[in-house]
Amino acid sequence: MIITFAQIDGFKNLEKISFAPHEKYNIIVGKNAQGKTNLLEAMWILSGCRSFRGSKEKDYISLKGSRMSSSIKILDSVREQKISFEMEKSSASPKILSINGVKQKGTKSLFDVFKCIAFTPDDVELIKGSPERRRNFIDMAASQLNPLFIVHVTKHNGIMNQRNALLKEIMQGRADEGILKIWDKQAACEGALISYTRSEYIKKINEICGRLYNTISGGTELLELEYRSNVYKPADLENEPGRDAIEQYYNKLRETSEYDIRTGCTHAGINRDEILIKINGVNAREYGSQGQIKSAALVMKLAQAEIFMKRSKEAPVVFLDDVMGELDESRQRFVFDIIRDMQVFVTVCSENSLLPEIKGKILRISGGKIIEES
Repeated sequence: MIITFAQIDGFKNLEKISFAPHEKYNIIVGKNAQGKTNLLEAMWILSGCRSFRGSKEKDYISLKGSRMSSSIKILDSVREQKISFEMEKSSASPKILSINGVKQKGTKSLFDVFKCIAFTPDDVELIKGSPERRRNFIDMAASQLNPLFIVHVTKHNGIMNQRNALLKEIMQGRADEGILKIWDKQAACEGALISYTRSEYIKKINEICGRLYNTISGGTELLELEYRSNVYKPADLENEPGRDAIEQYYNKLRETSEYDIRTGCTHAGINRDEILIKINGVNAREYGSQGQIKSAALVMKLAQAEIFMKRSKEAPVVFLDDVMGELDESRQRFVFDIIRDMQVFVTVCSENSLLPEIKGKILRISGGKIIEES
């Protein structure tokens, strides 16, 4: 899969960006705050994923602007398709998302069209950050393999919002406690499936992470990922979720329901899961060095790319945002060896910070505009 054309205007500081990317390497060069990351972000949002910078949609349009548009053409092994995103500040329906000119109701359909993986300096939060950050990573990566999975995650999030709102109503005496069972049954159906999917994905990524981290550490360290379900024991997740698994999940919710009512929030289920990351058997979040944490986060993203490519037989597009400049020559070679069959967009302050053999299209950006293309 490659991006064959990109056109962006009004996204943050970007103005009238239009270019045909190189099928291999695209090196985006510029000083800080000139729009390098904005260019990657404007294309990334067409993948169906939330901004990797945490930007809200209302912030896509520049303060001085009134509208934004971002569109790309994608060529996969079957055909070329066009994805576009348009938004106006003053419009009653501010967002228009379309695939091949057909308007879409949401971003779910994009998972089937544009497959992309982004590496950013914030990836260290996969190790250092909250359990929610790790859960979101696994859910997003699993959704790239099976776009229907994001439907179950979204549905479960909606159920939890309703359940937590109901808990507060019951706590204040404005609702019947019996209604809670209705939401618990729905949450159990979705939660059991999500638990199983997370477990299966972590098994896949753990195997690849172990191999890659062993290589990047020179054979001296072992990286392990372990799924710790709030509901199930590891043996419970060996088989696909059936009625017994749903019943087990439901019973877990019922066990904590009285405490949930007293506190007004849910204390059991997949929103309490943890993905434990260990280096040589020790919790990396608590005891990992800065170098170990950076390497572990990098390896997790590389493993995500490898899993996707093996599963779909289609290479994802790769964004490397301000990460290669910090890597020494041997680690750069390690990364580029893994992604050698993928189209790559890399941001740097100077192309001299990259390996000399990394050659492709150079886009120089200043003040939100491409000032040179070579």
